[in-house]
Amino acid sequence: MSAPPQDAGKRRPAITPARVVAGLCLFAPFVGILWVDSYARIEPTLIGVPFFYWYQMLWVLISAVLTMIAYRIVRREAAGARRAAASETVAQAAAESGEAR
Repeated sequence: MSAPPQDAGKRRPAITPARVVAGLCLFAPFVGILWVDSYARIEPTLIGVPFFYWYQMLWVLISAVLTMIAYRIVRREAAGARRAAASETVAQAAAESGEAR
């Protein structure tokens, strides 16, 4: 039987605070749009447009901003993981070269 990989004990958790925040950013538009009772009315109007319509159009903009925030959070977390893996590899190579002497 083969030995388990060396990184098996050092795996990063699948659920991190950054991923939770990103998930909430992506989930908020669903709640805002699918909770129809909160905006199923005509008043207040905005430039003659009933609330029902301009509320939904506002969520289009809000959704775009929240999606951008979620993307940047996940991207920053992935970059941090790559930096950590690279520094770990460098440290491991330095330790191995020190043992070889």
